[in-house]
Amino acid sequence: MHIHAYVAAGYTGHVVAVEVDIRRGIPGTDIVGLAGSAVREARERVRVAVRRSGLHYPRDRVVVNLSPAGVPKSGAGLDLAIAIAILASAGQIAAVEPVPVLVLGELRLDGRVRAVSGVLAAVSEAALLGISRYIIPAANSGEAAALGSGTLLPVRSLVQAVRAMRSGVPEAGVGVPRGRAVEPPQTGRSTDGGLDYSYFAGAPLIVRAMEIAAAGRHNLLLVGPPGSGKTVAARTLPSILAPLVDREAVEATRIHSLAGTLAPGTGLLRDAPFRAPHHTSSTEGMTGGGIIPRPGEISLAHNGVLFLDEALQFRRPVLQSLREPLESNRINLARATGNYWFPADFQLLLATNPCPCGNLGRRNRHCLCSQTEVQRYWRVLSGPMLDRIELRVSTASHRTALAGSRDGEASTAIRERVIAAVERQRTRYHGLAFSRNGRLPSQRILEMVRPAAEAQTALETATRALELSSRAQYAVLRVARTIADLSGADRIDKYHLLEAVQYRRLGEGDSIPAEGLLAMPATGTT
Repeated sequence: MHIHAYVAAGYTGHVVAVEVDIRRGIPGTDIVGLAGSAVREARERVRVAVRRSGLHYPRDRVVVNLSPAGVPKSGAGLDLAIAIAILASAGQIAAVEPVPVLVLGELRLDGRVRAVSGVLAAVSEAALLGISRYIIPAANSGEAAALGSGTLLPVRSLVQAVRAMRSGVPEAGVGVPRGRAVEPPQTGRSTDGGLDYSYFAGAPLIVRAMEIAAAGRHNLLLVGPPGSGKTVAARTLPSILAPLVDREAVEATRIHSLAGTLAPGTGLLRDAPFRAPHHTSSTEGMTGGGIIPRPGEISLAHNGVLFLDEALQFRRPVLQSLREPLESNRINLARATGNYWFPADFQLLLATNPCPCGNLGRRNRHCLCSQTEVQRYWRVLSGPMLDRIELRVSTASHRTALAGSRDGEASTAIRERVIAAVERQRTRYHGLAFSRNGRLPSQRILEMVRPAAEAQTALETATRALELSSRAQYAVLRVARTIADLSGADRIDKYHLLEAVQYRRLGEGDSIPAEGLLAMPATGTT
């Protein structure tokens, strides 16, 4: 009988073999194999849980080896595997088939099994090694069932785990039935507080920019004085995001499972994640931290949105830590115990005031900040970082509708266009490593985008007028391709290109974006 457990370590982690030797000697239990303090404490939890479950704990010398020995073991998720391995070695469990089994769960002293983090990752990695039978906490059965393969044996107690080992079949009424974890895509979604773009009747350019960003997964910067609607517009974005496809849902669920943020009984996350960390967040909180790193905010936003409100209040190292993941779509973490990585394909959404006092560009108000203070304020966001933001929108000249007024276009209507545009992109990029215009590699843009002759001429004119860099030109083409997808066009025409240039003007040709606020028009014209 081969008992396996799982230890989280980055996105993949390690499947660990639990080996037990029982011999005559002074009674006691030793756990070897680079076990952390929580794992070493398992010997006391296991001994008490076995006794209180009406089972017999060996009164001999017990040695538990966690192999491979060179991999650090941490957390309480190995409790149930250690208990099952000890009982099997003592002859109290005779499995129906001598097949490898993955066992996960933390034991309470009364023998009940608690949920653990990383179950979806554990089942995924075990399946790659040919393990197809999984004993897991009943509270984690929803996420484990997402893979749709293997035999799940959800349990709520050590006694149930022993019966599952003996029978090889799940008990009736325990866990989530197969198939219920994969829910159908939602047809509509509301944000916290019921936010909807129908309340943005006086800000069509802002709503249009949010629609383009949602459709193509483009990075977006909103700049404007306090009260101009930038934060509410950003927090309403989830109401128009397309649902995740199966691959994206599995990846997002796996990361949140590793971070321990999934509620008990949760299946696949079908809605795109929306993370909004506070501006006091540390670099470790953003990228992932710990001796054995856990996912940070940028990984928790994988296949979703990372929203930084008051973006220029974040510390410069925190913002600079986003540069590499924005390019590679993953985060690499080097620790003394090894090198780890997490996926980090996120859409960056920034909102900020134009200056420290917030009145720059505001009508009937006077800005009290000096030029030096404004420059120092914007220096937190470096030029290379700003260059990676494809959409820049000034909210200074816009107004939102009064409370209770819903004269604008509803989020449900916008979301239908976004979903249709996303489907066009997925069809176009089928079989490739990317599926959205915002992730289109620079070397393949001209091949995949194919602008019309008039659009190419318009881009050349804009490049000379705004002194666009090569990266900026590629960004304009990506945005123009998304605008064309939203209109159902096969090729980019002149008007798609000009609209895309409109969202690039802020920060091009000026030393800092704030200096161009007063010159920005209140409409979408160029």
